[in-house]
Amino acid sequence: MNTTQVMEGIENVAVKIAKQVLAKQGFQLEIPSRSASNQVYVPELDRIVLGDKTGTRSFLNVKESRKSAITTRVLQLLHAVLLKRIHITKRDLFYTDVKLFVDQSESDGVLDDVATMIGCTRSNLHVVASDKGLVVGRISFFEDGDFIDCTKMGVGGKAIPPYIDKIENIQSDAEFILLVEKEAAYMRMAEDRFYQRYPCIVITAKGQPDVATRMFLSRITSELQIPVLALVDSDPYGLKILSVYMSGSKNMSYDSASLTTPDIKWLGLRPSDLNRYDLPDQCRLNMTENDIKTGKELLQEAFIMKNPKWMKELQIMVKTKQKAEIQALSSFGFQYITEVYLPRKLKEGDWI
Repeated sequence: MNTTQVMEGIENVAVKIAKQVLAKQGFQLEIPSRSASNQVYVPELDRIVLGDKTGTRSFLNVKESRKSAITTRVLQLLHAVLLKRIHITKRDLFYTDVKLFVDQSESDGVLDDVATMIGCTRSNLHVVASDKGLVVGRISFFEDGDFIDCTKMGVGGKAIPPYIDKIENIQSDAEFILLVEKEAAYMRMAEDRFYQRYPCIVITAKGQPDVATRMFLSRITSELQIPVLALVDSDPYGLKILSVYMSGSKNMSYDSASLTTPDIKWLGLRPSDLNRYDLPDQCRLNMTENDIKTGKELLQEAFIMKNPKWMKELQIMVKTKQKAEIQALSSFGFQYITEVYLPRKLKEGDWI
């Protein structure tokens, strides 16, 4: 949706509220449910989407009156932001009326409610998260009119902008995208300029993926039509991070179409790599009971079950009760990951 359409959506809600108030009925809002029971995994789309259930929020209901007031205030603030054609952060939104919101979780939750009501994405509302992700390598684009060449952004690369809608004319001669869980591994590749020897784009969200990084990855993958190879820790949480990139998160299922990248290949660090690359025993970590429980739960997840090779790797992890971090490869040398591990993986086509 463009800005004008989103503004019209907010105005339509405001008109409905006004009519109810003038009729001395108070007012009631109908909002799509974001509860866990309304989060649906659709195999054909390979992502989590919001179901058809809706709920109501009534100003005349004592338990809902404050939430209703917060909702109307957020609608008012968002309309003002869109009218000025500016972007704000979720924190900015909270501080515009601290007395009413009290806690940022209140304004954050209502923000998502408004997006589902209007039928748009959070970015359509011009509300963004703070910068977190980084990108370096063979990609260039215009960001709000400024030319950005990610091979010339210094050792640290370029912060992934929260204003994805302001990125235009994406160009790249990369053959693949390397999605890296940890910032330390990303920095090794950036400093060694790995992308010069192997034409690629390197991206990290420094752990749990943020909205901007997920949206950026989804967009460039769609436009460039090149594969995504993932490098994550060999533990259940590395796979959970991959699941967010691939299938989406439940709290933002309403925006899954622009936030997911379904066909990501698992390059490493895989459980079978621990023996294949003779990782020293002291670099292998024993899985906790919670790790094992999470691993067994993942074996029941659709994104794992549809890939027999992923199932086999996870079964190795759960059976051996061993995990390892990407940085464990540094036990062979600081540049082992860029000089030996990744080159061998790429040469052998060792991804699943």
